[in-house]
Amino acid sequence: MKITKITSHVLQYDMPEVLGYSQQYYDKRSAHLVEVTTDEGVTGWGECFGPGNVALANKAIVETVIQPLVIGMDPLDRDVIWHKVYNLLRDHGQKGMPLQSLSGVDIALWDIAGKIAGLPVSQMIGGRHREDVPVYGYGMMLRPEPFETLRSRFVDEAAAIRDAGFAATKMKVGLGPKEDLALAAAVREGVGPTFRFMVDANHCYTTSDALYVGHGLEELEAYWFEEPVAPEDLDGYRELRAQLKINISGGEAEFNRWGWRSLLEARALDIAQPEVCALGGISEYLRVLALCHAHFTPVINHVWGSAVAVATNLQLLAAMPPLPGGLHPWEPMLEFDTTDNKFRDNLLQEPLNIQQQVKDNNGRVKIPTGPGIGVTPDRAFIEHYKVA
Repeated sequence: MKITKITSHVLQYDMPEVLGYSQQYYDKRSAHLVEVTTDEGVTGWGECFGPGNVALANKAIVETVIQPLVIGMDPLDRDVIWHKVYNLLRDHGQKGMPLQSLSGVDIALWDIAGKIAGLPVSQMIGGRHREDVPVYGYGMMLRPEPFETLRSRFVDEAAAIRDAGFAATKMKVGLGPKEDLALAAAVREGVGPTFRFMVDANHCYTTSDALYVGHGLEELEAYWFEEPVAPEDLDGYRELRAQLKINISGGEAEFNRWGWRSLLEARALDIAQPEVCALGGISEYLRVLALCHAHFTPVINHVWGSAVAVATNLQLLAAMPPLPGGLHPWEPMLEFDTTDNKFRDNLLQEPLNIQQQVKDNNGRVKIPTGPGIGVTPDRAFIEHYKVA
């Protein structure tokens, strides 16, 4: 079997409302799917992290840089392919967009391998430790509106996510330390005194401001404080973890095993959040997961994108060993964006129906059982929303 073609499909649509996080507002939803075709008719699907113009640039990397390197190779030689591509791109970027692009290709190769074997990726990895996982719903996005309007919205939206059956929820911050704590108090008001909620700063604070916010979040009993400072600031992470009781999480902006080695050796995180569609795909994710567990750092995957990314992460969460184990082990959760996302809800021939599963199964969702990543995109849907 040989690889005959690699195609990037960049999808986009206008969102019904403007949403934002600490770095920017946006009004378009995009996704970057990767399709790997073979001479025996087996096709694999993957996804690259990165929205908008980043997706368009990554499409060029996938089709004009990576594709010529791997055409004619056996798709089952996925680790050989990974290292060939990485070694030849090393001089041009060990992190960032080259790794995002390689991630989509690698996930598609795992999808092909699973289809050939007739097994889901979770069994290809080594088996399932769980048949379903709890889901946390994130929402409470920033919006360009008056603060009191936003605060009131956060109260109502947090309550709605709780009432929808999710196991926990997560909010965005980024208006400034005092304003952000007021928004966090609004979320606590909305979900009640015991429901778990988390806070995502998308690296918008200095260390001193993050300490101020972190202490305030401790009073509200938030579960984790995500990306409080810049991903390069390992000293800041370490200082925050030493001085705060709240769990410090992060890692979505880190790439490959070498980057993660530095992050983990710095003892910077209580919870690691690798992004499989960015750090190098499933092949590299498994190496990063092993590093995290070797440092006894629990993992809750970062999940962003279409149903392809969601399905891939469900396979990985099923195969993740318990850490450290026991009768009632610490359990990973699936991250789920509760805002409008047609590429998650309507992309597949057989939708995952995450929201309905959450409602019907006490906040949990089952792992797909089909071969590979366990799902198949609808080509007519792709063609309708494809912009490149």
